[in-house]
Amino acid sequence: MKKGSLKSSLFLFLAAFIWGVAFVAQSVGMDYMGPFSFNGARFILGALVLLPLVAIRRQKAIKEGKEGAPFGVTLRGGILCGIALGSAALFQQFGIMYTTVGKAGFITTLYIILVPIVSIFLGKKASGKVWIGAALAAVGMYLLCMTETLKLSRGDLLVFICALIFTVHILVIDHFAEKVDGVELSCLQFLVAGVIGWSGAILFEHPVLSDFIAGIVPLAYAGILSCGVAYTLQIIGQKDLDPTVASLILSMESVFSVLAGFVLLHQTLSLQELSGCILVFAAVILVQLPDKKKK
Repeated sequence: MKKGSLKSSLFLFLAAFIWGVAFVAQSVGMDYMGPFSFNGARFILGALVLLPLVAIRRQKAIKEGKEGAPFGVTLRGGILCGIALGSAALFQQFGIMYTTVGKAGFITTLYIILVPIVSIFLGKKASGKVWIGAALAAVGMYLLCMTETLKLSRGDLLVFICALIFTVHILVIDHFAEKVDGVELSCLQFLVAGVIGWSGAILFEHPVLSDFIAGIVPLAYAGILSCGVAYTLQIIGQKDLDPTVASLILSMESVFSVLAGFVLLHQTLSLQELSGCILVFAAVILVQLPDKKKK
């Protein structure tokens, strides 16, 4: 594994935890505004939160005489990541409107299988333990999220497209993470994703200020923590990790969402859900184990 992989893994675990708890905030937020409006507002808020940090880091780099990445590279990465992030979030939100949360949760996490498959076509190899881990995680997600027979519907198709786009998002971040500043890349991707959301809100919804004021608490959590903090942790954490390993750790989001429901909403876990949690934990631990050294 790459140097600093333990620290990177912890960053991704924390990001997954924040996203898992954010399901509560996102669910409540949708009671006040439409999906375009909510996504547009939270992504712009996430970008605004990061702007001061970007300015501070730039000033520090100038004082230390460090040269940053070319702005063109950062801009290109931010646009590509933002398009992927904004599109995936919208496909997921609209998909949930036409399918069950259980199906959406399982279908979305198919990216843990799609990442190593797509990576093969990009000239990257995945070790045997990673494939085993991906299979274990997929089975775990099935036990964790599925409560009915899987039957493809319009909503299922939309969420599957979301999984495909999240696969692209992970791979694009992997490409740019080592070339640019992670905070700047995160800030730019939020701006782009926010523009996508606001464009849809203006065209298809009728957002009013009172809706955002009424839903300020879930919106603030989704914007500041889920966007501003968690996605930045993802970008920084992926610098020293294989994208397939990163996707497995990030898939813990679903586990944390169930645990958050138990702690915050007093929901009970069935034996099936507990089995799913155990399998996902086992998969993540497996891919973190060091490879045997060749003699």
